[in-house]
Amino acid sequence: MTHTGLALLGFIIWTLTLLVAMAVYRTALVQTKKKATLKFASDGSDIQGFGERLTRAQANCSESFVFIGGTLLYSLATNNMVITDSLALILLAARVGQSLVHLVSTSDIAIQGRFVLFLTQIGIVSFWIYRFFLV
Repeated sequence: MTHTGLALLGFIIWTLTLLVAMAVYRTALVQTKKKATLKFASDGSDIQGFGERLTRAQANCSESFVFIGGTLLYSLATNNMVITDSLALILLAARVGQSLVHLVSTSDIAIQGRFVLFLTQIGIVSFWIYRFFLV
């Protein structure tokens, strides 16, 4: 498997992991009577703290799939992995890192760290798109 394929699969697995974690967390809240209903706000605002951060981290992965997953899929579909392979795993690490920082803290330094990791992803994808146009 190429690094591009591995990064795409890793991204999908990470997004699913966060989704399952969110479902388990929400189910536990209802089962332990810490939440009276199965209705949850889509942004997690009704489950403050970790639950809200988990919801947002999962949503961030889903939202970024458009440009990250789409670019990785484009590379695979056009057989241009030579462009994406060298940075694909760094991109995945930045994506997972952004989520982990989001889960751990909302301090100013953590927010800045998340932003740097997000900019890393944007920079890598932008670089790849530029390279696709050169081919």
